Amino acid sequence: MEKKNLVELVLLCVILVFEGHCAQRALCTSVTYDGRALVIDGKRRILQSGSIHYPRAMPEVWPELIRKAKEGGLDVIETYVFWNYHEPVKGQYYFEGRFDLVQFVKVVHEAGLFVHLRIGPYACAEWNYGGFPMWLHFIPGIQFRTNNAPFKTEMELFLGKIVGLMKEENLFATQGGPIILAQVENEYANVEWAYGVGGPLYIQWAAETAVNMNTSVPWVMCAQSDAPDPIINTCNGFYCDQFTPNSPSKPKMWTENYVGWFLAFGYPIPYRPVEDLAFAVARFFEHGGTFQNYYMYFGGSNFGRTAGGPLIATSYDYDAPLDEYGFIRQPKWGHLRDLHKAIKLCEDHLVSSEPTHVQLGSKLEAHVYYKSSNDCAAFLANYDSSQDATVQFNGNSHFLPAWSVSILPDCKTVIYNTAKVVSQRTVADNSFASATTARATFIAPSSWSWYKEHAGIWGNNSFTSPGLLEHINTTKDTSDFLWYTTSIYVEENDASIQENEVLLSLVSLGHAALVFINKQVIGFGCGNHDNANFSMAQKINLNPGNNTLDVLSMMVGLQNYGPWFDIQGAGPISVIVDELGNGKTDLSDGEWTYQVGLEGEYLGLDRVSMANSSLWTKSELVPVNESLIWYKVMFLAPEGTGPLALNLASMGKGQAWVNGQSVGRYWPAYLSPSSGCTDNCDYRGSYDASKCQKDCGRPAQTLYHVPRSWIIPGENLLVLHEEIGGDPSKVSVVTRTGQELCAVISQADPAPVDSWKPNTELMPDGPQVRLSCDAGWRITSIRFASFGNPQGSCGAFAPGACHSEVASLIEQACIGQEACSIPVTANTLGDPCPSVIKSLAVEALCN
Repeated sequence: MEKKNLVELVLLCVILVFEGHCAQRALCTSVTYDGRALVIDGKRRILQSGSIHYPRAMPEVWPELIRKAKEGGLDVIETYVFWNYHEPVKGQYYFEGRFDLVQFVKVVHEAGLFVHLRIGPYACAEWNYGGFPMWLHFIPGIQFRTNNAPFKTEMELFLGKIVGLMKEENLFATQGGPIILAQVENEYANVEWAYGVGGPLYIQWAAETAVNMNTSVPWVMCAQSDAPDPIINTCNGFYCDQFTPNSPSKPKMWTENYVGWFLAFGYPIPYRPVEDLAFAVARFFEHGGTFQNYYMYFGGSNFGRTAGGPLIATSYDYDAPLDEYGFIRQPKWGHLRDLHKAIKLCEDHLVSSEPTHVQLGSKLEAHVYYKSSNDCAAFLANYDSSQDATVQFNGNSHFLPAWSVSILPDCKTVIYNTAKVVSQRTVADNSFASATTARATFIAPSSWSWYKEHAGIWGNNSFTSPGLLEHINTTKDTSDFLWYTTSIYVEENDASIQENEVLLSLVSLGHAALVFINKQVIGFGCGNHDNANFSMAQKINLNPGNNTLDVLSMMVGLQNYGPWFDIQGAGPISVIVDELGNGKTDLSDGEWTYQVGLEGEYLGLDRVSMANSSLWTKSELVPVNESLIWYKVMFLAPEGTGPLALNLASMGKGQAWVNGQSVGRYWPAYLSPSSGCTDNCDYRGSYDASKCQKDCGRPAQTLYHVPRSWIIPGENLLVLHEEIGGDPSKVSVVTRTGQELCAVISQADPAPVDSWKPNTELMPDGPQVRLSCDAGWRITSIRFASFGNPQGSCGAFAPGACHSEVASLIEQACIGQEACSIPVTANTLGDPCPSVIKSLAVEALCN
């Protein structure tokens, strides 16, 4: 009897310890799946997710970003894991600062959200080398992402490292943590064909290796139709409503819904209208989807040399609901938040059954989800790209704009239509664009100091080799720069060369190059994101005797995507001197001297410790428009606590540092093509990355994000390395001082989604104008208000022929408030023109 009691006591203690361990923050969570949805603690779930990459923001702002994502209706945060920064040297791991993956996952957990951890370890993500560490490239016999033993050994070690770290910190859902999904590999099916028989074998191995990690949560492979069981294959793309998993036992999941597109130097700025984005999401859930993720929900910044290539810009804004600086982008954030609320109201129906399809006309349809025979939710879709329609459904008439979906949580009441944007908007296109809401502080020209680099070999660590060496294998990505130096000898009596110009031709695999003859710059060439290769031909003059030829080859991010991307070469492959009728001299196979990096990098001119070095020169006249020159200045910390932007529109191409922290690469001199843009892109019809673009004929990026946590009280150090020529005297530091909000809501618009209550025939509250400042800001003025038929658009409204002066009423409701709402009714606002459907337009300023 005593022995039995002892056993029972031991078992009880084990149970209590286990339960106590799980209950430190939350109960242990089981995560499985069936053909309908992910099943969390025995319940099928409809989940909205958003990508936020921890290294693209500072840890100080992670909680704020996660808070805004949660308020926007997200359930899950999705992030890649970046191998090259976690293991910069083989066997040496780094998880600090903005690379503190554990802390990031814990911040998400503290906010009450789940995590999808995309370990990969190939990320793509427009990240340098796709996330692979450069040392991996130099392992003998290695081939990336195929059935190759050296690669699989290293990949398994890193997978094990990350999974082990998450387990040690009890971060998987079954341990009481937030991680409900993990991903192995990434979009491999897009390139699998290039690896022959090794591709399918590698995918089978990757799947088995992941499952054997025993994470106790499901694994996914995105864009991988041959993902082996039990791995869930998922969809990536602009639209995934027609996607079907490769097994009826797997749920329909969307891991990358592109909210816009990434930015590249020399290209216009892409954007995606929120009406189309909401249409894509609604169609996905209409067709049986249960998990979708916005790529990106917050894009952030490619600080340092983290941007991939070729020529990916420093901004990774992505036209996301939270912009590069973490500010809410309206109406994208608000319209999607309302969509999430509407879908959440249908959740019980969506997970209870497969949809019943009802054809309503040409390109008109309904999908109905039944919870019981008399309890249903419905999606009504018009997927015609131009024709509006009115349809009959369930005994009621419903107007459906072209390219839209209406959501009816009770099969009767439309609480949301993807084409009707009733959330507030921001007046300015960029957080720092308006003089009303941003302050620029220019730095006095006399404050700048400089250091001029000399062209060519600068140190005793140079080396000589026959032929043109490949750039990346030579620098090992320790620097963007590689010097190629040789000499061109001209005989004293060679009058044909001395008297005539000579043509120098250079062909390069990318990405850019500066060319010097006798230490004088004679040309600059570059490729672009779609084709990094370039050639340049320049007439030159040579002197009798030896003439020096110096070529500075420049990288702008290592290739991050495509089959065999890891062996893509860069740098010059041909250099020829043409005497214009007197023969050609091919210098390509001759003897060249090489030096990795720039002298200023070697000296550490970007470091705070060098700020007072005697190497810097200062005088009243600052040299401008010179290549290979370093600039330094001290600037006072601007008032406030928000992020800063460096306006580098006057510079050419280079890199910037603030207090020793790398802001990233800049390139305002590279203008986008002058045509192909539209500021009013029609959301109707299929979207692609080139459909909606803006700022043609201008630089891709002129403002560069400086996190507030990099700024110290008093003086701060700014260092610029200018490569091709710019003017630092026009550089400014910009801070945000306010927000310009606007809204225009019609009496015919739907009421706010959250005003709908089940089992009610009507939405009693009616449409409303809702205005909301960012946290900590308040509405300080009403700049425009009219009820009637106001003309124009946000930032340029004017009263129409039907107009009721309602400014005092709006001011009474909103001034001094962080948020306010005004019913759009004649009872509230008066009736300047009876029997006419009227709109309320409001513009407000937050400070």
